[in-house]
Amino acid sequence: MTVTLADVAARARVSPATVSRVLNGNYPVAVRIAMN
Repeated sequence: MTVTLADVAARARVSPATVSRVLNGNYPVAVRIAMN
């Protein structure tokens, strides 16, 4: 089973854009969100 960016976002209760930013290291993301 493939895990998608949307799956990770739903599990972390954040937007898919936030997951993408954390994975790619783009834009500042609050530590509390990144560590969720």
